[in-house]
Amino acid sequence: MASDSVIEIRGLSKTYGSGKKQTLALNRLDLTVQRGEIFGYLGPNGAGKTTTIRLLLDLIRPSAGSARIFGLDIRADSVEIHRRIGFLPGELSLWEGRSGNQIISYVASVRGDTRGIVKHADELAERLDLDTTKRVRDLSSGNKRKLGLVIALMHSPELLILDEPTGGLDPLVQQTFHEMMDEYRAKGKTVFLSSHVLSEVQAICDRVGILRDGELKAVESVEKITNVEFHWVDVTFRDAIPAGLHQELERMPSIINVSTNGARVRMRMVGDFDPLLRAISRGYVEMLHVEEPSLEEIFLAFYSGEKEN
Repeated sequence: MASDSVIEIRGLSKTYGSGKKQTLALNRLDLTVQRGEIFGYLGPNGAGKTTTIRLLLDLIRPSAGSARIFGLDIRADSVEIHRRIGFLPGELSLWEGRSGNQIISYVASVRGDTRGIVKHADELAERLDLDTTKRVRDLSSGNKRKLGLVIALMHSPELLILDEPTGGLDPLVQQTFHEMMDEYRAKGKTVFLSSHVLSEVQAICDRVGILRDGELKAVESVEKITNVEFHWVDVTFRDAIPAGLHQELERMPSIINVSTNGARVRMRMVGDFDPLLRAISRGYVEMLHVEEPSLEEIFLAFYSGEKEN
């Protein structure tokens, strides 16, 4: 493995079941994550993201292929790998009757160097506005997520593997999390981040890969992908859509996928708004709504060539 690679995956596959009832969850995945980057691993539910993470952590075994973390084999060297990483699962299961402090102390004792780890955990909890004296059963879903982040980060691991880390967090805490990830990367450490939130990926990730139906469809820099950014535009008229507007919009090179529903027109637009504003000014516009695309839509647009000329 190259010295600047933290994760290197080759031909990794996972099949569940047997015979005619086999389900292919991951199909010949090839992926490299570089040291010091935040890598966004994206895809809809069931795409294979969690399967990939569980394979990397040696929680399940691959049907084919291999992977290395820090140059170590994920199966033969799993204990050493676990010592050097922090992990936040998508579905966090903690001891409901224990307080945050009790869980932190226990995990710190397993990690070693209890005093230093607990001190860092206290600092992280303060930044995330988490009350660690409360029992887990008394925490909201967002606060449970904060506790999971503290546990993943408190021993300052070389690699973070985070599955939907900001689910349930309010916007202010999400911003704090983004700042923490920026600081983490500045120290030369690495993050492998599963997410479906476009704004989060744009804010903190260096590169992104999208997984669909168990196959990696693309890996690109965030900057390159977002250069094909477009918008969905909804226009609602007070009375009716002006005569001939639908056909006029379809002739515009910057607009595609025009659809109508009563007095409402929906379209996908790339580029300047001025031609559209001139066209719709023939009617009384009651509402104009602009919506940013999902990250998957940006990927599909990028790889199908649907971008501005």
